[in-house]
Amino acid sequence: MNLAIKNMVCDRCIMVVRQQLENTGFQVEEISLGGAKIQPEASSEQLSAISSSLKVLGFELIDNEKDRIVQRVKDLVVEKVHYSDLADAHLSFSDYLSDQLNKDYTYISRMFSESEDTTIEKFIIQQKIAKVKELLEYGELNLNEIAFKMGYSSSAHLSAQFKSVTSLTPSQFKSSGQGQREPIDKI
Repeated sequence: MNLAIKNMVCDRCIMVVRQQLENTGFQVEEISLGGAKIQPEASSEQLSAISSSLKVLGFELIDNEKDRIVQRVKDLVVEKVHYSDLADAHLSFSDYLSDQLNKDYTYISRMFSESEDTTIEKFIIQQKIAKVKELLEYGELNLNEIAFKMGYSSSAHLSAQFKSVTSLTPSQFKSSGQGQREPIDKI
């Protein structure tokens, strides 16, 4: 049985959800951001128990197709932006999402916008800026290296986008010591 699960954004989320599912008596065959495949098939009462136990931990079971698609888009974007190297500037998120979801991008984009009151493009930018903030705080890379790593054409492009989202330049953000990053699932 496949479960779609909202708010899974990192490896620790995967670990916690796995433990919770196993504690409720299910064998986890596969698990990744946004979902799990369990055995045996869960009854409606068991699904309700799983839902309640996950809700306490900040996760939610998703039961309709629209919400599943939207959550899958979020999971794919978070995975790509936060856990991959975007230095390959040839990445087209629209092609990537269409391929991964096996659906037309226009359909995916419309579903996402209706559900989230923002576009996929704006969501991607928010995720990228969150990752840039993290990299700036670590201080291990200079702005040019961060721009390259995040798939920006230049550090000037990154700086302009950063300022339009945060109202600060990257150097102002770094020197301000703001360090108030939002959790990935709140972006």
